[in-house]
Amino acid sequence: MKKLYSLVVCAVLAGAAVLFYSFSSKNPAAFLPGFINVEGGQVSGVKSETSDVISFKGIPFASPPVGNLRWKAPQPVEHWTGVKKCDAFGPSPMQAKPVPFGVYTKEFLIPDAPISEDCLYLNVWAKNNIAPKKPVFVWIYGGGFSSGGAGVPIYDGEAMAKKGVIFVSINYRVGIFGFLAHPELSKESPGNVSGNYALLDQIEALKWVKKNIAKFGGDPNNVTIAGQSAGSMSVNCLIASPVAKGLFNKAIAESGSFMVANPLIQSKTLKDAEAEGVKVATTLHANTLEELRKLSAEDLMKAPARFSPIVDGYVLPEPVAQIFAEHKENSIPLLTGWNADEAFVFKYQTKEEFKKDAEQQYGKGAEAFLKFFPANTEEEAVNSQNKLSRDMIFAASGYKWASMQASRKAPVYVYYFQHKLPATPDFEKYGAFHTGEVAYIMDDLKFLNRPWKPADYVLANQMSAYWVNFIKTGNPNGGNLSEWPKYNKSKSRVIVFDDKAMTSPLPDKEELKFMLGHLEGK
Repeated sequence: MKKLYSLVVCAVLAGAAVLFYSFSSKNPAAFLPGFINVEGGQVSGVKSETSDVISFKGIPFASPPVGNLRWKAPQPVEHWTGVKKCDAFGPSPMQAKPVPFGVYTKEFLIPDAPISEDCLYLNVWAKNNIAPKKPVFVWIYGGGFSSGGAGVPIYDGEAMAKKGVIFVSINYRVGIFGFLAHPELSKESPGNVSGNYALLDQIEALKWVKKNIAKFGGDPNNVTIAGQSAGSMSVNCLIASPVAKGLFNKAIAESGSFMVANPLIQSKTLKDAEAEGVKVATTLHANTLEELRKLSAEDLMKAPARFSPIVDGYVLPEPVAQIFAEHKENSIPLLTGWNADEAFVFKYQTKEEFKKDAEQQYGKGAEAFLKFFPANTEEEAVNSQNKLSRDMIFAASGYKWASMQASRKAPVYVYYFQHKLPATPDFEKYGAFHTGEVAYIMDDLKFLNRPWKPADYVLANQMSAYWVNFIKTGNPNGGNLSEWPKYNKSKSRVIVFDDKAMTSPLPDKEELKFMLGHLEGK
């Protein structure tokens, strides 16, 4: 008995020593508890084997949007009993099975399974302490609003969390599940609108962050939303939306916005989207909303339509560009930019075809067009078509957004990513391709199977440091980094990321001004 008593006393004293040490001046931060109370119940995470970061994967932030909740705004999360072990990503949103294509190997894609309508989960990476309050980074994936998910390997948040950021990645519904509008859906909605379920998912996840992130050591009043491609377009929508007001105070938008018409993804009016929804239902032989909800997810994905954000009068009261033009957006610091070689050309024209097409489309402006996009040789014609695609889909829209933001009180910082990722011969032609910057800004090169060089690791360290500084303060500058100037329309200085970071006048500025004028009919 005396021996047992001694063991108990020793254990208590040892525990007290650890507790005292954790709160002492040498180590003032308290460790995260073994489980955390969030909306819905208690969750536990998994500590990294190589760092002091704990990940919580697969935390539900809303009820599964299935059955009668299909095509409804996200509903409150269902409560669970006991401690939910959050050690794996929740299912990715319903979409076609991911298949590698072009330069996009499996590291850029969601895992093969699970894929489900039950997809409203988020993930948190946090250092194993709860003090002081840390800035929060919320990542919104791309995928053309028809694919994607938070479980993509290059979206791992551990490296950013090690730098003192609470990293959150979220899921949202895509395709027909995220954007179907229909008169019956609008009629059953409290606001008489339908279609923007994906954006409402993102807003619901941000509300979860606001209410719960302090328990992970995060500051709910210092939240940066960020996204790439369709994720960047989502960021653009959230900044424009009155429904999202107060849920974030900074934004990062990489390659995408609705500031000008996009040839691949266009925002419809509610009336047009509802009409398209009726056609979709007819195609699927569903005469009522009840019949639509009873169809399998696989049958729904056969619908011959593209889906994207809608000007519904609620989430988006007006077109995004108009909201910004009228100064009605949520005014916050912005970091934005695009990549040198992010083009999507599905069929190349010969030099003769390209010139003829230019004359037909641009008329008297064809000479100026061919000055910026020459086609004197076949190789030159291919290069011009790539640049034209980049400008029309990504760069002209980003240039307009940056120029507009530069005239506002909140600052804007612009980047141009032209670093060509090291590649096997099969991938060399892609250069600084769409999404190529993501692994660098997240310092996640280890998740990509590429022949990395020392310069790549230096660049990843620099880019992630800029991003972390912006997430913390709204200014990317700090430490030993080269100065990144605020963007203004006169000098138009940006930071160019190549083998290293360097400041420069905006590349192709006159070309972008020309293309923007054409896209806006000026």
